[in-house]
Amino acid sequence: MYFYCGLRLFVLMTTTTPITSNDVTGTAEVCDDRLGCFSDEYPWSLTLQRPIPHLPLPPEIINTRFLLYTRDNLNTYQEISAIQHNTIEESNFKTFRKTRFIIHGFLDNGENSWMIQMCQAMLKVEDVNCICVDWHGGSLGLYTQASNNIRVVGAEVAFFTKILQNVFDYSPSNVHIIGHSLGAHAAGEAGKNHPGIDRITGLDPAQPYFQGTPIEVRLDPSDAKLVDAIHTDGAPTLINIDFGGFGMSQTVGHLDFFPNGGEHMPGCKKTEILNVGSLDRITNVVEDLAACNHLRSYKYYTESILNPEGFMGYAASSYNDFQE
Repeated sequence: MYFYCGLRLFVLMTTTTPITSNDVTGTAEVCDDRLGCFSDEYPWSLTLQRPIPHLPLPPEIINTRFLLYTRDNLNTYQEISAIQHNTIEESNFKTFRKTRFIIHGFLDNGENSWMIQMCQAMLKVEDVNCICVDWHGGSLGLYTQASNNIRVVGAEVAFFTKILQNVFDYSPSNVHIIGHSLGAHAAGEAGKNHPGIDRITGLDPAQPYFQGTPIEVRLDPSDAKLVDAIHTDGAPTLINIDFGGFGMSQTVGHLDFFPNGGEHMPGCKKTEILNVGSLDRITNVVEDLAACNHLRSYKYYTESILNPEGFMGYAASSYNDFQE
């Protein structure tokens, strides 16, 4: 496998949360005492990429959870909460360690084996706090809804890191957030909400509803001190194209890696998506088959943890330049 690189690097809802509307602007918002308000105004809607307004689900529906793994509990997580500080105090979380959050994407959950395996790989090579972020209450519905729910997930992660800083004197410079697909943009939201995060890694950041949007909407280099990304499913997704990708083809970080060109991975068939609406019909049963290229990003990343010298990258302005 090869990389080419450069600054393109290749290688009916029931809730206690109030929903209000603005009769003047025609916008609506959902508000939470801890996390603030989330509106459906520009740039979250009324753009070419997001023509239809959508609000995120309320936090209590999404139910973001934080599942801690350390070398003291490799196989069984400890659930910790930024609202209940004692759960952190009584856990194996240690402030002398770096902390790495892992955020899943669409149709996924925080107890999926790939997230546990990534934590275990990290813990083989370094003593860290590894936290899997579960938001399956917001990821298992329609894609159009899930893509807006990540705003709440990112705010929850930022609330957590702010509690670590304000209550436990733990600097955000010790925090690395890793997100796959929609999780990559949730990581960006966390960075926007809590400046000073050391690093964000986007694993094939989701393309539909994000590619070409303003930086407020998607993962961007301004979201952390270092933002890097691995792109593995970046083929274009258009209504009149039978084959397209789940992942972004545009750069989103200080360093963007495009293994094998960033579109089609060895051993994977082309991703068959007719349009964005098709995403709302994907089920977990066909996810692995339909998203082989998309899932390869977290497999490559986990492999790179255990084999840090096993990949070679080349700087180039484009894949064509690399091939030449």
